[in-house]
Amino acid sequence: MADTEAGTGRERPIVIVGASLGGAKAAEALRDAGYRGGIVLIGEEHERPYERPPLSKGYLLGKESREKIYVHPPQWYADHDVTLRLGTRVASIDPARHTVTLADDGRVEYAKLLLTTGSVPRRLPVPGADLDGVLYLRRVEDSDRIKAALRPGARIAVIGAGWIGLEVAAAARTAGAEVTVLEALELPLLRVLGREVAQVFADLHRDHGVDLRFGVQVTELTGAGGTVSGVRLGDGTELAADAVVVGIGISPATELAEAAGLEVDNGIKTDQRLRTSDPDVHAAGDVANAYHPLFGTHIRVEHWANALNQPQTAARAMLGHPDAVHDRVPYFFTDQYDLGMEYLGYVAPGGYDRVVFRGDPATREFIAFWLTGGRVLAGMNVNIWDVTDPIRELIVSQRQVDLDRLADPTIPLGDV
Repeated sequence: MADTEAGTGRERPIVIVGASLGGAKAAEALRDAGYRGGIVLIGEEHERPYERPPLSKGYLLGKESREKIYVHPPQWYADHDVTLRLGTRVASIDPARHTVTLADDGRVEYAKLLLTTGSVPRRLPVPGADLDGVLYLRRVEDSDRIKAALRPGARIAVIGAGWIGLEVAAAARTAGAEVTVLEALELPLLRVLGREVAQVFADLHRDHGVDLRFGVQVTELTGAGGTVSGVRLGDGTELAADAVVVGIGISPATELAEAAGLEVDNGIKTDQRLRTSDPDVHAAGDVANAYHPLFGTHIRVEHWANALNQPQTAARAMLGHPDAVHDRVPYFFTDQYDLGMEYLGYVAPGGYDRVVFRGDPATREFIAFWLTGGRVLAGMNVNIWDVTDPIRELIVSQRQVDLDRLADPTIPLGDV
């Protein structure tokens, strides 16, 4: 890269906005690819880059130490000549001038820019939502606050039965708290998994003593002395709560991209090389709505594997490697009580015509496949391990399969 800072003769660095898992992995991938120029990694948080899954799983449960959540040891950044600027907010981006302006009026010029700005939790739009004890989960300090609330006998209300809500509910029950989950839809994870598999998670939480309330509307959070004390529902029901955890989804952090004139549509829109509408700006992780060549559409995936793997593609693309294409099959996982699950593939809401089970869902040891026209779109293995490779092959092949053989656990998946 020969792009230089105006008037200095120095090569402009690659700048990464978002000191997240994605940002840290992009810096690592740039060095692994042989890039020896400057790298500036800028993040709003004061913590060095860390992984988020433990915040609702092992770290929240107290099974993982704080030190284990970090992507790299503290010295890694200096050892790899990465300028890490924490506690620093980016105010604006100017693609025409190739500059990033900071909130303190500082300015950083770039040759290439990578946006790994992630996402932000959606706020609950009801009276009382600003009371103390109303908690969201995104950052490590959020996990610390929730962990402190998960005491034996504490009354915890969880609003939203998505992945975060259910993982927090499982952690709360494991800690001995009394848990009520409030969900507007008829089942947990209904839009993600469909009715057939969503029922598995409803049964799981009921079996562990969670009070599941579906089809409800939260109209107000009540409190005393500035602290939340309960939840009022649309039918007038009032539930006492010592803490309320809100998990009603996240929104991609696209403000900087929008203001800079980049194309934004449910995230920062990119091609399969993770390049935005400006050729010198790339995006990766939660914020990227990337074109996926296998599925032939743009997909924004809000899971750890994207933040882990997309930066490798973005780094190589920024360095001009023609083979840098993001075509990995989406992957995510969850751990709740004694249930461990891995999911591979992509299914748009309502985009399948049948679900095939290999094994009995009632035993919570099974594989579920979502299909359309006899082709496997996605697969989920529950408490069955070492099957992600054949599931991935079934998805990537895009071939019609024999449904009876797919459902037969005596036939190896690799033979289907």
